[in-house]
Amino acid sequence: MLHSYETDGAAIYQKSFAIIRAEADLARFSVDEEPVVVRMIHAAGMIGLESQVRFTPGMAGVARSALQRGAPILCDARMVSEGITRARLPSHNAVICTLDDPTIPARAQAMRNTRSAAALELWRPHLDGAIVAIGNAPTALFHLLNMLRDDTCPRPAAIIGCPVGFVGAAEAKAALFADPPAPVLTVEGRLGGSAITVAAVNALASRSE
Repeated sequence: MLHSYETDGAAIYQKSFAIIRAEADLARFSVDEEPVVVRMIHAAGMIGLESQVRFTPGMAGVARSALQRGAPILCDARMVSEGITRARLPSHNAVICTLDDPTIPARAQAMRNTRSAAALELWRPHLDGAIVAIGNAPTALFHLLNMLRDDTCPRPAAIIGCPVGFVGAAEAKAALFADPPAPVLTVEGRLGGSAITVAAVNALASRSE
């Protein structure tokens, strides 16, 4: 017997979001934040993720405005940069990932740090007013925080800091939210990842679902 299943992509999409809104506890989120959280839950397939999502006040509005102005999006990993839906971006925003730059292995060795962290040094010309999207490497988020301790380092408009993992991820995100150098969106604890981070970017790029 052949399987019977929903084959209408638009219907699947709409029903998925309806289920999320019916089952998730979204009451504490603002009108600007709620569609972002819904997309993050959708990407993770996890009702309950919302309990660990944290925004600093006004972050969603600031990030949307920056994207409208043409802010570049700086990504720590190719899984993040390649997942961003270019058609959603409001101003043909540049999407930048420097991890594959040929100088990175030598930079990482000189810094005695990971390649993910070293790649952020190439962000400096692009950081001012940018949207940062870190969804993979806790070392990248820690290094960004260290970079931003220097008052001469350009400031991003907003930071989506959702690295995933068992070593350093929870600590990096806690440090980000405890003393945010810019408006912040994060997921507490070990959860996170490229899919969740991409979902947040794509939601911030478009108000409608």
